[in-house]
Amino acid sequence: MNTIPCVELQSDSADAMNGLIQTTQTTCPYCGVGCGVSATVQQTASGQKVTVTGDREHPANYGRLCIKGSNLADTLGLDTRLLEPMLGRGDLRQNTTWEHVTEHIAAQFQQCIDRYGRESIAFYVSGQLLTEDYYVVNKLVKGYLGTANIDTNSRLCMSSAVAAHKRSFGEDLVPASYTDFEHTDLVVLVGSNTAWCHPVLYQRIMQAKTERDLKVIVIDPRFTATCEQADLHLPILPGQDVTLFNGLLQYLHQQGHHDHAFVSAHTENLDAALVASQTESDITLVAEQTGISLEKLQQFYQLFAATDKVMTLFSMGVNQSSQGVNKANAIINCHLLTGKIGKIGAAPFSMTGQPNAMGGREVGGLANMLAAHLELDQALHQNIVQDFWQSPRIATQAGLKAVDLFQAVESGQIKAIWIMATNPVVSLPDADQVRRALEKCDFVVVSDICQNTDTTAFADVLLPALGWGEKDGTVTNSERRISRQRAFLGAPGQSQADWWAICQVARKMGFSGFDFENAHQIFQEHAALSAYQNSEASQCDPKKAFRYFNLSGLVGISKTDYDQLQPVQWPVLKPLNDLNLQQSERLFTQGQYSHASTKAKFVATSVVAPVHATSTEYPLILNTGRIRDQWHTMTRTGLSAQLTTHRAEPYCEIHPQDALTYGVKEHGLVELQSRWGTCVLRVQLSEGVRRGQIFAPIHWSDQFASDARIGKVVNPVVDAISGEPEFKHTPVMIEPFYTQWQGVLFIRDGMQHLIQAGLKQITWWTTLKMTQVHRYEIAGRNKLEQVLHDLKTFLPFEDASYEWMSLNDASMHMSHHIVLKDGILIASLYIAPIEMLPDRDWVAQLFKRERLSALHRKALLAGMPMSMANHDGPLVCSCFKVGKNKIIETIKTQKITHEKQVTACLKAGGNCGSCLPEIRGLIKQCQQEAEV
Repeated sequence: MNTIPCVELQSDSADAMNGLIQTTQTTCPYCGVGCGVSATVQQTASGQKVTVTGDREHPANYGRLCIKGSNLADTLGLDTRLLEPMLGRGDLRQNTTWEHVTEHIAAQFQQCIDRYGRESIAFYVSGQLLTEDYYVVNKLVKGYLGTANIDTNSRLCMSSAVAAHKRSFGEDLVPASYTDFEHTDLVVLVGSNTAWCHPVLYQRIMQAKTERDLKVIVIDPRFTATCEQADLHLPILPGQDVTLFNGLLQYLHQQGHHDHAFVSAHTENLDAALVASQTESDITLVAEQTGISLEKLQQFYQLFAATDKVMTLFSMGVNQSSQGVNKANAIINCHLLTGKIGKIGAAPFSMTGQPNAMGGREVGGLANMLAAHLELDQALHQNIVQDFWQSPRIATQAGLKAVDLFQAVESGQIKAIWIMATNPVVSLPDADQVRRALEKCDFVVVSDICQNTDTTAFADVLLPALGWGEKDGTVTNSERRISRQRAFLGAPGQSQADWWAICQVARKMGFSGFDFENAHQIFQEHAALSAYQNSEASQCDPKKAFRYFNLSGLVGISKTDYDQLQPVQWPVLKPLNDLNLQQSERLFTQGQYSHASTKAKFVATSVVAPVHATSTEYPLILNTGRIRDQWHTMTRTGLSAQLTTHRAEPYCEIHPQDALTYGVKEHGLVELQSRWGTCVLRVQLSEGVRRGQIFAPIHWSDQFASDARIGKVVNPVVDAISGEPEFKHTPVMIEPFYTQWQGVLFIRDGMQHLIQAGLKQITWWTTLKMTQVHRYEIAGRNKLEQVLHDLKTFLPFEDASYEWMSLNDASMHMSHHIVLKDGILIASLYIAPIEMLPDRDWVAQLFKRERLSALHRKALLAGMPMSMANHDGPLVCSCFKVGKNKIIETIKTQKITHEKQVTACLKAGGNCGSCLPEIRGLIKQCQQEAEV
């Protein structure tokens, strides 16, 4: 594994001069793969030097890290951090103390309860929380405040899978492990761009593909990076997954591909599922409805039927839908019919989006769950939890789910809300409704590591939380593996753990049961509750409730054992010091499920038309998702210059024919419109997007662009069962966004605050951090003459010590300006037709130079290098900093035909592998050019 560039952190430690080096094994804070990380801290004269590599011993990744994980050290600076508690909104906001602010929160909450009742308070939390944080906040809300009005941003990514698991299995369970992908014969990836969103698991699958006869099928409306190495891509029409898998169920039934013994002994309700899917019994009709060719459809059905070991991985493309639960159940039904579950290399597998979405499920993080996989609406389960907690009350009915919760805030039903570790003004659908809600809310508390986000702007109270590298606890990945997230940095400023803040407020409200002193004590209570009244004899003992989630083997472990805890998969049923510690790599091997009957249930799944269909006004379908190098709303990844250049601007992908139809051009600005809102994006033409569809990433917030929050556009329709929003099917219109001029502005790192006032006067802008420089793409509707008149707004360097160079050509609508100081490049501004703007990576490289030569000055002013020989082009491989031009040159000169040859020559693709699909695309491009 390569060592990434390090971040320097200031330290007051007495050891800062002695070169002390300490390495800590922890867990990555990004996706649900849950990779192990080795973080090394070296004390230096200037502070702390941190390097991050993959943990070679961790069973989730065995040393591999994706590009986001590899650059974690870049995100550890304090520039954007919230370091003290704060009270007040806007200009009235002031620093305060923890003692005062927690008393204030407690008093405000009690006042709401006294005046409006317990249901007037709500919490909105996050899969970024550690399990211990999650446990404490759910204990407070459901067991002491007595409401279930606590939901999580995991509602937005995996709640449909949760509901489907519970309907099929009786409990929210992922029955397999990552190792099953290495032992299977067929991997079906449904609604998952695994290569970009879960790259380490994708590389494990691809490695298995090279070692054995493993087939890979990708079901996705788009041709993504994941499709590059697939044996078959099924470009399904949006929303037709139930049709596809109902059709598969009927095909398996018609062709006699039952596992009759398994179905008879271990399942029930098959007849209902077959009746509900009867409409999809005609494969020709299924092909027509799904938009998949009959040939490809038959190929998929036949391969699934003929293969004993099948792993079906489904992710956001399935879950984020108004039919998400039925989609997941339709997939599970096919595995149940064929008995492809509970065996090595055979299972349906839900891949979660966040590092601790699974841990949140363990502690009842959703508004319709209790802790320890117990049910909120069952009296027995309510009694078990309340008895264990010895709490004054227990929630007895489901609380408000995410979308409904913020609608209740706007309507005034919710008077106070505490938001933890998430940014709903960006991430929720109909995001401007969330903004309106928080503007109107009487009392808003936000716990975060960042002082300025779209959401913190509306906080009455800001609480400084610990970030990754500072907080201590556990997370659970998508294969049920509990791993330690350990602190290796001290707490900056007055930052505190989220569980600690909750405990302070709970105590001030007069509640006992919150005397935790560390994460170990919380984990012990969490583990004990998982084992409490948990027995396989549940169907015989009315006082107990069996569930697979059981950490009895970890109950009573010492703090030392907790600190040294190695990754372990639940259920864990024997003591930790037992050499035969029983953890479960896969579940249901004995055919026993969590329903009272011990059988799995087929679920009747019917195809339902989308709530909002396309129309003349909104003729296109918007699909949203992640990109390779960014995470959520960029509050972490946006700090790394290594992660910003792969996809530098908010954009949308559209088919070239649709672009012609709607009059938009590649690289042009467009306005995307729906019934709920608009945003402005840059166009990328792509034949990987089907006609009639548009794809846009979710990441950009108001901190990184003037008008690119895609959540404003997304419809707020949710799955009727899970409450998960429909992020994959919003009817939209697209049209050109006309401006008088466009340009690009570069300003040296540390000086970007000087142009904030100027940005407010521009029609459109977007920004990203590059090495030693911030780059702004800008555009305006005012006349160019006015821009030049107000030039100092963009370049406020009037001091005589600054050297200016300018070039104006009114006939070409061009204006170039360079600012230097002592020979060092300070800023540069280019306004020109878009095709004449300079190569951004080339300009950014010049900010790294200590002094600029006369040749460099001329090139800068001209806006083009005197020679392109040494210019690598846009970054493709972020790990080894290899650009597109360099790769193309190497492919052509070395006559390369395979990506491994590129890796051998340039190292590109040799670390995380995330760029390999793009490298394969460049090889194909060069081969096609050679044939012409």
